[in-house]
Amino acid sequence: MAKTLLTLRVNDETHEVAVPVHKTLLEVLREDLGLIGTKHGCELGECGTCTVLVDGQPVLSCLALPVELGGREILTVEGMAPPGQLHPLQQAFAELGAAQCGYCTPGILLTSLALLADKREPTRDEIRQALSGNICRCTGYTKILEAVELAALRMSGTPSPRPTQMPLTSSPLPRGERQGEGGERIKVRGKGAGR
Repeated sequence: MAKTLLTLRVNDETHEVAVPVHKTLLEVLREDLGLIGTKHGCELGECGTCTVLVDGQPVLSCLALPVELGGREILTVEGMAPPGQLHPLQQAFAELGAAQCGYCTPGILLTSLALLADKREPTRDEIRQALSGNICRCTGYTKILEAVELAALRMSGTPSPRPTQMPLTSSPLPRGERQGEGGERIKVRGKGAGR
């Protein structure tokens, strides 16, 4: 099978790889460059799990061909922060428990990073809209939305609450309680009391 020599700029490093022209960016990142933070999801461009940034914009790497990306800046989750450090988004996700199994998290982090580069203080609806192409099967998205909001506050320089000061939606409530709109605990009686 014929291969093409490509020069790709990934995470601020230049890489030369010889790949078949039909090989996707997802495959090149994982198989040829060893960057396994980008995950295989549906391979149909529907789940967002494989999202990376190309010139700062979210791109589904399962659909992108590296032969079309020469000279462009590609960012994967491994390049979000210097080695041994966390980006404010990664820190907020860790602090608030916004990752369940973690499989979809790299794509969500990169999509969120693109959003925050465009909007310093997005509304919750803007965050929801930006993440609408990223599917998470483990969570109800509340912790993810809260983590993006917390990171946005920190990145904008606005004093932000410590995670323990965030609304209670990030913490499980005891049996027979639910959370009200303002974060207060509400006792539930009857059918809603059990889980």
